[in-house]
Amino acid sequence: MEEREKLIAETKRWEETTFSKSVSRFPERKKKFESTSHIEFKRLYTSIDEREDDYIERLGFPGEYPFTRGVQPTMYRGRFWTMRQYSGFATAEETNKRYKYLLEQGQTGLSVAFDLPTQIGYDSDHPMSLGEVGKVGVAIDTLSDMETLFEGIPLDRVSTSMTINATAVILLAMYLAVAEKQGVKPEQVRGTIQNDILKEYVARGTHIFPPRPSMRIITDIFAFCKDNVPQWNTISISGYHMREAGSSAVQEVAFTLANAIAYVQAAIDVGLDVDDFAKRLSFFFNCHNNLLEEIAKFRAARRLWARIMKERFHAQKPASCMLRFHTQTAGSTLTLQQPDNNVVRVAFQALAAVLGGTQSLHTNSRDEALALPSEEAVRIALRTQQIIAHERRP
Repeated sequence: MEEREKLIAETKRWEETTFSKSVSRFPERKKKFESTSHIEFKRLYTSIDEREDDYIERLGFPGEYPFTRGVQPTMYRGRFWTMRQYSGFATAEETNKRYKYLLEQGQTGLSVAFDLPTQIGYDSDHPMSLGEVGKVGVAIDTLSDMETLFEGIPLDRVSTSMTINATAVILLAMYLAVAEKQGVKPEQVRGTIQNDILKEYVARGTHIFPPRPSMRIITDIFAFCKDNVPQWNTISISGYHMREAGSSAVQEVAFTLANAIAYVQAAIDVGLDVDDFAKRLSFFFNCHNNLLEEIAKFRAARRLWARIMKERFHAQKPASCMLRFHTQTAGSTLTLQQPDNNVVRVAFQALAAVLGGTQSLHTNSRDEALALPSEEAVRIALRTQQIIAHERRP
């Protein structure tokens, strides 16, 4: 207590002397400094600001409830996050070539972008597909297309994330069929389907069915994968798109966890046990330029989700309380003017995601504000992750 009182007195002395003299000569740039979520930054932080009375309850240890400090006890000392560049364009054949290029460059997982017709259930030759085929992702119409997409890529050794929602059940069935043709059993398959229909109503718009039937499909996928595809993440509950649409960091976490609560409750309502499916729920967050706020966001999200699962849904297994997440750097921060500067933005954002404890990461390419990424740009984006992994010192 004596040390605390001494620090309070010294802080007041600093404000009245050193700080006061400096600010009289060089006034601060603005009256208030705050984050993008309008959280005001104090001028100075010291140990006075720490709350030591509930350290174990609020922070704990890595790999233990409430997982504030990460879901792995050793974090990246054991293994790095999955380096998963989001990619897909034109035909399945062209995208397959890009996947093989990325894997040759050291990418450790695939992330599939589908075009809009595929996302909302139209074949490429449908009149409604005119002008959209292969534009914002790869066009998949048939099982043959899916086979071409993964030709020469062993699905028992590569983890695949698929950004697909309304038609997720169809694309998952195709993926499993391709795996079977390769001789890969469903229990060997690893990956994720986004399968997050609620955020489509909020921020993106590629829904097909009304909310209740959509939720039924999702819980059916939970049940099927629980019994047949045990290593598959059945949903990626996404705040990324809401952040891109203009939410703050706080709102991103709030709306994402609200949607997650709805999914868990829906699964329980159809008779699933929370500990049978919760460990295969995953999340997807954005990462912007404010380094410290983004790191704090990820830590807060983990602690909140752990408490929700334990206290609201009475999950018994530690894995059911873990918030495991993929991160993508912020597309909305990229500029088409002076695009080389986007490399710097992405590096800051990627570092924040890693320091925040992400399990998987996509780094945007410098030219994405202009067009689909070039090979050179996507290589730099991947190298950014590799530099953070191999050249950053703990």
